[in-house]
Amino acid sequence: MFLEIVSPEAVLFSSQVDVILVPGEDGEFQMLNNHAPIVANLKEGLVKIHIHSQQLNKEELNSLLVPLETDDKILTLQINSGTLEFNDNKAIILAD
Repeated sequence: MFLEIVSPEAVLFSSQVDVILVPGEDGEFQMLNNHAPIVANLKEGLVKIHIHSQQLNKEELNSLLVPLETDDKILTLQINSGTLEFNDNKAIILAD
């Protein structure tokens, strides 16, 4: 699936990914390829981006994206709040 994370300042991330875990208002949930369309509000927490099948140049990533200590193929992004929209295997996160 394709993921784009946008903040008021810039596009933070834009690439193919394997799995996304987000901090929803009712708890963390994950999205895989072909997930049903959804719009959800996000609360403060970590967005986890699994990029195991992708070859990304980590030096070109936004400095707010931090690899997980136990698995450098999982990127994390701390958000205060946001909105997620998923449709046709494309996820867009508007993050604060």
